Amino acid sequence: MAESVYKVIELIGTSEESWEKAALAAVELATKSLKDIRIAEVIRMDLQIEEGKAVLFRTKLKVSFKYHDEE
Repeated sequence: MAESVYKVIELIGTSEESWEKAALAAVELATKSLKDIRIAEVIRMDLQIEEGKAVLFRTKLKVSFKYHDEE
């Protein structure tokens, strides 16, 4: 079996509805430019609050994808 290398980056997704939708938004957009995304790990969730109400859910993710050498 060939050896593999993976790169890990951090992304922050946002949603006005939920942390889950914020995470999905980040992953869905990342898949448009990154190949072979394998794992997304939630590392932090927070809220933007205005006038005592949550107005924006933010989810920070570590995303790993397979690194391909451009030969």
